[in-house]
Amino acid sequence: MELPLDLRSAIDEELASLPSNRLAASTAELSKRYRGESPTSGGKFLQCTEDVAAYAAFRLPATFAAVYAALGQTEDRLPHWRPESMLDVGAGPGTATWSATSMWPEVKRITLLEREEGMIALGKRLASRTNRASLQGATWLRTDINGAWKASPHDLVIASYVLGELPPESWEPFVSKLWETTSGTLVIVEPGTPAGSRRIRLAREQLLRAGANSVAPCPHSRPCPVADSDWCHFAQRIARSRLHRHVKGGELSYEDEKFSFVCASRLSGAAVTGRVIRHPQVRPGHIHLELCTPEGLKHTVVTRKDRNLFRAARDLGWGSVMPLKEEQPD
Repeated sequence: MELPLDLRSAIDEELASLPSNRLAASTAELSKRYRGESPTSGGKFLQCTEDVAAYAAFRLPATFAAVYAALGQTEDRLPHWRPESMLDVGAGPGTATWSATSMWPEVKRITLLEREEGMIALGKRLASRTNRASLQGATWLRTDINGAWKASPHDLVIASYVLGELPPESWEPFVSKLWETTSGTLVIVEPGTPAGSRRIRLAREQLLRAGANSVAPCPHSRPCPVADSDWCHFAQRIARSRLHRHVKGGELSYEDEKFSFVCASRLSGAAVTGRVIRHPQVRPGHIHLELCTPEGLKHTVVTRKDRNLFRAARDLGWGSVMPLKEEQPD
């Protein structure tokens, strides 16, 4: 996938005045901080204006891709749901908001909570370069989400790449606060690492205890069947611009962002047979699928003998919903 044209153009304009070599150096330093290889000042990842620009080049495209993919899986299970309001918690420059308004243009009322003034300023500048009225009219609130914060209920609430930046003792009250402000659906996204997946698993368990329906990626609201030694994650490919390749020191024209997430809703998701949780293995005449189903994990081999199912399986990818029997093509 590619970033929306208006967002891509806005980022290019934002970065145009910065020498690419200096931006690459700032990106490399920011990358070290995210990996914990370089100290931060006062616990802040972003310490100057160039850090904010480096974030736009380094993390924004991949974050957009991950959130958009998670929302796509949400839309699979809630095909008739159309949120009209959203709350972006720990918003950064509003990356998740751009993803949500790309998925659901019906979103009209947007509130974003962010601590860093530089991120808020960047988010407002990016929004000023689009004709999306909901983005231009969004309400930005400077808020430390690790402290006491309040928000009115919104149809859609998103917290992307936030839990990992909070101390573990604050995870449970933070997730409770997110759910309290959710009138429809809550989406939490974390890196697709064992640690990120564990945070998502704990959040999911907490939300189920609170009465939420686990809509995506899980096709059920039962305990997670994935073994503790494994982790549930997905990947989304995002195209890299020439500048993006330069600042990240990459040769490929794309990158794959791995992420873990949970979508918890006050609505029930459409029934499905299962979800593909690994890359399908396509062999001559048959396809191997690893599925998470309402009955647990399942390995399925689809052969040409079941013509309709085989045709459907050829279009499935990692993260795809396995259709019900009656939904398969004739």
